[in-house]
Amino acid sequence: MRILIINPNTTASMTGAIGIAAAKAASTGTTVLAVNPETGPASIQGAEDGEAALPGLYAVFDHYMKGDDPFDAVIVACFDDTGLDELRARSQVPITGIGEAAYRLAAETAAPFSVVTTLAVSIPVLEYNIKSYGLAAECARVRASEIPVLDLEQDPEQALARIGAEIADAITNDQCGSIVLGCAGMADMALVLENTYSIPVIEGVSAAVAWCEREADARLTNTDTA
Repeated sequence: MRILIINPNTTASMTGAIGIAAAKAASTGTTVLAVNPETGPASIQGAEDGEAALPGLYAVFDHYMKGDDPFDAVIVACFDDTGLDELRARSQVPITGIGEAAYRLAAETAAPFSVVTTLAVSIPVLEYNIKSYGLAAECARVRASEIPVLDLEQDPEQALARIGAEIADAITNDQCGSIVLGCAGMADMALVLENTYSIPVIEGVSAAVAWCEREADARLTNTDTA
């Protein structure tokens, strides 16, 4: 299968890292293409940035999905799940956001989960999404590491330390069974943090790839047995 991954911000280096993480998570026979808009915010931190990203996100989606050879599934690679409902209204293929996929996997793996995101301005959006997915009871807390999105690339050692400190506090005070990393730029930190803190640490890129593969397989099976 072919999965289109859209990073709604314009930071190409982040898009490249997302594509690498997705390719590592993909099963044999699955290919991924990670792309981003040419215009829009360089990072998405809160509702205002998310709104500004929508025109570019929709343009990229339409470019790849309205031709003669659309992709089999789509991932929105922003933890805010920017524009997810609108994209689902535009296509019948499986579509998820990395936030939704990570929350659902964490709820299945070890609930309740705590989320460690970037800045506090993002917390209301994430809490709203968790509630809308029917997972509020499975979430212990949404926390901010106060690391700006772009600093995840510019100073990864400091970012890892601050995110780790927030995870340690969550383990002590939230009674959480798992941690969700609340930004696509944190994808390559998951394994290190899981080994360091001995708790399941879930990142949304690989969770979303697995969801797309399962959903596509389920739809194919239903079609074959209809």
